[in-house]
Amino acid sequence: MTRIDFYVLQESTTDGRLNFVCRLVEKAIGQGNKVMIATEHAAQSQEIDERLWNFKPESFIPHQQIGGLAAATPVTISHRGDDPQHHDVLVNLRATVPPEFSRFQRLVEIVVQDSAILESTRKNFAFYKARGYQLNTHKL
Repeated sequence: MTRIDFYVLQESTTDGRLNFVCRLVEKAIGQGNKVMIATEHAAQSQEIDERLWNFKPESFIPHQQIGGLAAATPVTISHRGDDPQHHDVLVNLRATVPPEFSRFQRLVEIVVQDSAILESTRKNFAFYKARGYQLNTHKL
């Protein structure tokens, strides 16, 4: 069964949320995981793409937006579809639950103190809980 983790940040901006995604992804691939980042729209996919390129000058996070050579990189970014090559970690930045979430070993939801994000992640929390998933909350 998919492990589901909610990281609750005290940040109130999406900027803080996206910075946390970069740190989380760096740690996940450092542990040998493949990661798919499910984004809300093309602009968010592009923003994550750029942040991963510039995250740390001394490190490189190999990534690709879906439609490219996704199978060859440990990180895939997608606002449209799924990458069947990735099964380890799904980072959900969408307002809704991605339909493919249950095939991943781990799902991560990142919560910031923004009313729209709080509302959508609460709905997602209720969705997972109603289906019997064990939910882990990490307050940072």
